[in-house]
Amino acid sequence: MDFIIFIAAMAALIYGADFIIKESERIALHFNISHFVIGATLIAFGTSLPEMAASMMASSAGKSDMAVANVVGSVIFNITLVLGIVFLIAKKMNPKRNLFALDSAWVIIPVVLFFIMIQDGVISRIDGALYLLVMVSYILFLFTDSKEDLEGEIDESLSKEKFNWSKTALLLGIGFVLTIGGANFVIDSGANIARDFGISEWIIGIFLISLGTSLPELVVSLVAVKKGNAEMSIGNIIGSNVANFSMVLGAASLVNPLTIDLISTKFDLLIMVAASATLLFILANKLYNKAGAIFLLTILALFIQNSVL
Repeated sequence: MDFIIFIAAMAALIYGADFIIKESERIALHFNISHFVIGATLIAFGTSLPEMAASMMASSAGKSDMAVANVVGSVIFNITLVLGIVFLIAKKMNPKRNLFALDSAWVIIPVVLFFIMIQDGVISRIDGALYLLVMVSYILFLFTDSKEDLEGEIDESLSKEKFNWSKTALLLGIGFVLTIGGANFVIDSGANIARDFGISEWIIGIFLISLGTSLPELVVSLVAVKKGNAEMSIGNIIGSNVANFSMVLGAASLVNPLTIDLISTKFDLLIMVAASATLLFILANKLYNKAGAIFLLTILALFIQNSVL
């Protein structure tokens, strides 16, 4: 029964996030916000809402391992699985934007801050507040330094529809109810599954929950590939990972300080560092091709082998 609840709750998370993303796009289009800002903020942060809801619920329930593991796992899956698939199936990627020069800092800074914060084994409320400031800095960066539009990141058909505040507010409300409610059931059923099979909450969080909550990023990226704008998924993943650290960990640690066992989690943390370093290497050398995909999917295979085998 817990498996059925887990799957249904995960579906609610994803559908809820979809409602929120689309209605956020509708609002942005109504106020003439640029496509780049929509893609890099509303969509990137919107696809991180499931992670934020799941981690905040886990934190409020005193399940620190699950809250932190969800973020670590989501960052790993976003880079290795999502971008790995994108690079594997995309025919040609030639981003006009200099991703390494402009965006590489946002790949590494949140990770560096994470390791500084966890040296005492706790992500405190002060750490969480600092992470939220990182999110503010990222938004300011996007608004001041991002000059180009990310065409294809949003549903262009929305721009042709008449804006309706009542409909938008209703769908946003439904989205938040599905996302938050789904997160609650995901945490409860995930904890029950862990207990039934003797699996630690860290493994449940880093694998099952983080994989499920990374599905919105995967869907958005695959849609971008289908529209011939596969390179735009890179910006979405960078933005999503910034949001995972700043919004998700920041909000979850404000609910309750998060503890982490550095010894038992060291392999997963090393995989997160390896995935981030590999993404930097790909950005620096513009390996937006099958070679880059092989690097990322190899790291994913090592991660899965250690986590479930």
